[in-house]
Amino acid sequence: MTTLNDRDALLENLGLDAQNKAALGKLLNTGNIAQASEGADGRMKATVRINPDEICWDPSILVLPHGGDLDLELINDDQNTHCALLPSNGDKKFIWLVNHSKGRASLNLDGPGYYWYSSPSGNDEGRGLTAVIVVLGDVPPEARLDRPDQPRPF
Repeated sequence: MTTLNDRDALLENLGLDAQNKAALGKLLNTGNIAQASEGADGRMKATVRINPDEICWDPSILVLPHGGDLDLELINDDQNTHCALLPSNGDKKFIWLVNHSKGRASLNLDGPGYYWYSSPSGNDEGRGLTAVIVVLGDVPPEARLDRPDQPRPF
């Protein structure tokens, strides 16, 4: 069992912190966790990036405090071309990210849950270039199932 402080050192020692060491890509969800910031207008903002030779999004877990609109900036600092297939109500968003480029996407994620995204070009997904946006909160009353109240986490 490792502590959080030992995690990065252990991943590096095992060769699981970058591509072409012990594995083709970085292990899924061994990256950072971040929270989106919320503006006065209620829109949330966040930035994710692909660091050189890591083949993972940073942060790999982005947390939104509630459902709504998200302005997401995507930065590709890698020497390879990647893309992003992003979730959004109504239609998914696709952004092509050539090496050393950035893009922006406006997403609408109106309900709580996990929204996975990835780079489906080449074998990026298989090498670990996947991430998740976690939307916190409760579903609206009209979307709830007709069942008894369930235990809630603290």
